[in-house]
Amino acid sequence: MLSFGKMRKRIEPVVLCAQIASAFFDTGLQMVVKERCANMTDALSPTPTEDSRQKAMSNFYMIYNMLAKFVPILPAILLAKVGDLGYRKIPIVIPLVGYLVSRVVLLLVIVMDLPIQAMFGGVVVHGLSGGFCSYWAGVMALVSLTSTEEDRSLHMMHIELVYGVAGLIGSLASGHLFQLYSVDFKQGTLLVSLSVFLYFLCLIYTTFFFLMPSFSTSAHERNETNGFVTERNSRNILNILLLFASGILYDVAVGGGMEILVTFEMKEPLNWSATQVGYGNAAGFVVFLTSFLGVMVMSRWVSDVTLIIIGMVSFAAGIYFMAFVTATYMFYLARALTLFALIPMPTIRALLSKQVNGSSYGITLISLQLSFKIASLAYTPIYTKVYQATLDWFPGFVFTLSSIITVLATIPVRYVMTSSVLATIPVRYDMTSSVLATIPVRYDMTSSVLATIPVRYDMTSSVLATILVR
Repeated sequence: MLSFGKMRKRIEPVVLCAQIASAFFDTGLQMVVKERCANMTDALSPTPTEDSRQKAMSNFYMIYNMLAKFVPILPAILLAKVGDLGYRKIPIVIPLVGYLVSRVVLLLVIVMDLPIQAMFGGVVVHGLSGGFCSYWAGVMALVSLTSTEEDRSLHMMHIELVYGVAGLIGSLASGHLFQLYSVDFKQGTLLVSLSVFLYFLCLIYTTFFFLMPSFSTSAHERNETNGFVTERNSRNILNILLLFASGILYDVAVGGGMEILVTFEMKEPLNWSATQVGYGNAAGFVVFLTSFLGVMVMSRWVSDVTLIIIGMVSFAAGIYFMAFVTATYMFYLARALTLFALIPMPTIRALLSKQVNGSSYGITLISLQLSFKIASLAYTPIYTKVYQATLDWFPGFVFTLSSIITVLATIPVRYVMTSSVLATIPVRYDMTSSVLATIPVRYDMTSSVLATIPVRYDMTSSVLATILVR
């Protein structure tokens, strides 16, 4: 059992608590938006239709999501720079302040009957504090710095597992908590109040109790900084571009599909209640558990690139099936097909962190998150308008679109496998002198093939070098 001193160096309690709070907030916001949009359309039209309510909800979420993704761009870059200077707490603490304020705004909307548009102000404050992209990039940068290249994918997937389990617990409870109310408290008050309280605890813990774990730069990373592996660095640039392309396409497919799914659940034939919304969100978080187990089992036999492709194919199959869902049980069947859908993103982050040295983890990961935000400025309105245009004849068309884009996302990552074969072989220079010793290469004279056995030269002079020749 970990002592309190060791627990203070773990980021998992923050991730767990914050995600339970986030699950409470998501369910609360979804139900409040449904109620307010229904009231608004009923007041504006004498004969309101389900399509008009759906369009009002999708329009709200389109503006809300675009603000959530556009506003944090500059603050997140500044926070990443501060984090890379050594202040690793800052990119985590500041976004938690924004989370707390935005949740308080939703509580005021419920208690004081403020217009739902007040949430736009809350999301702007959340964005100015760096938003999720700064918070999550800060967490992942911390994990990257405290893990080795060999087990980094597993460590990142472990954090994703904690995130998913917390979301599962929060989602299962959120629907029931939303319906608890009395004469003095309106529906949703208890749920959102708990969300605010949990974010407050996260902020206090991270600010005053959390201790940054110690880490050191490896010899290999020092050599990269000194410029000894420039050939590998040139290959890494290509890998980074391919990983970014694949990650952006996959984020477009997942982000666009999931944003519309929130609205899709509220229309016939599903038309879910708060409890069903909570269970549906919980089904999404079960994917974190199955993805973690998938990484633990399959990573023994397949490469990181293959894991990414497996995860993408899993999501493509599930979201395609979602296009034809007409009953609640079919929704859960579609979710079951996406059991490995969470593998690609943490694995892409792990591969990216292997292409740069430790001092660049923060800016590299925040660049990936910001590229997702910029892409969302295009796909959010596109998905929303396509969904509204196809409501009458095929509401699930946007999910088919997501499936196609996911298949396209598998193309760039395939070339990471072929272009990084040499880059995955460790090249290490351990020197006690600034002069690189010139060492002859041993050939097997009975064959024209260079010997594949590692050759070690131990020198007693002031120039000492160990090179792995493969």
